[in-house]
Amino acid sequence: MKRFTMLFGLLFFMLTFTLAGCGLNQQGNKQSAEKIPAVNLGYIFTNHQTPLLVAAAKGEAFKDMGAYLNEVVPREKYELMSDGKKLADINLVVTKSGSETTTLFAQGNLDVALGSVTAFIQGVDQNVPIKILCPIQTEGMGLVVPVDSNINDWNSFAAYVEKTDQPVKIGYHSPTSGPKIVFEGALHKAGISATHDPTDMNAEVLLVDLKETSNLNSALTSKQVDGWVGPAPYPEVAITQGLGKLALELRDLPPEGEWHDFPCCVVGARQDFIDHNSQVTEAILEVMTNASVWCNQHRDEAGDITASWIGIPIEAAKASTLVYNTELSAEWMSGVGVYIDILNDMNKFDGDLKDKTLNDDVKKLLFN
Repeated sequence: MKRFTMLFGLLFFMLTFTLAGCGLNQQGNKQSAEKIPAVNLGYIFTNHQTPLLVAAAKGEAFKDMGAYLNEVVPREKYELMSDGKKLADINLVVTKSGSETTTLFAQGNLDVALGSVTAFIQGVDQNVPIKILCPIQTEGMGLVVPVDSNINDWNSFAAYVEKTDQPVKIGYHSPTSGPKIVFEGALHKAGISATHDPTDMNAEVLLVDLKETSNLNSALTSKQVDGWVGPAPYPEVAITQGLGKLALELRDLPPEGEWHDFPCCVVGARQDFIDHNSQVTEAILEVMTNASVWCNQHRDEAGDITASWIGIPIEAAKASTLVYNTELSAEWMSGVGVYIDILNDMNKFDGDLKDKTLNDDVKKLLFN
């Protein structure tokens, strides 16, 4: 009986120790899993955001640069890697516009995204808890008109508006897109009246929301609009497919020189994501920076990757003159200030940015 009691006690001790150990291992594994966040990273089908496409397509080829993306499911799922260690699981999410991007942020469905700076600005005004982290490129916006149009520059556009009895219909793909805000701002500064109301026959220009970039050229060829403003590569696509011609680059809008090197697409994130995932956020920016440098140095290959990914002619992708850059320069920041002034001037704000200029307090609202 004594020997049996000792044997039972020994078995009980071993069983208890094993179960405790299993519990610790399960808990440890659970804690390890919790340290690897799943990141929903949004982007739009445009070559303004080519660095992300290139980083995903090149994968381990960027390993020697530092942080990189390791492909799991092509064009959908990736691992964010750094120093041989996985930092996060990345889910790529395609969005239709900057406006949709900010909506998805507000709903908590995106953690990080690339989109137009104007969409982020208007999102912050509406109290969407997001921050701009860095630019990804500048300019790359144009006004496209029918191939047989006599509009070839700003002066001929202004003359066409002057002689036309009804409002000239100009399409755009998103209410918060850079091309739409720049164009509307230039009209405002030039004293040309614009409206979004199709029943307003007194306005000189009717701005038409075409909802998506994929609708730009079809709206032009069907004569739904007289022209459209949009980001690269869509002007290049219109040209290479014979659907339209580039009347002018928006950098050449009046006042002369004001729109040069102007902000367009940026990288941004939800504030709570940044707060809880600073290392992951920094690694994503490292990937974007390294990919931007590579794209500037390998334009043809970057064009091939873009054309294949978003389904545009290779000629259109390779015609891009975009410069990719993640630096928040003084000139770039000044352009953001111009956007805020224009949007206030047009009464587009009714929240935190109403009647504000780009001062230190506003920078704290917009940037991390």
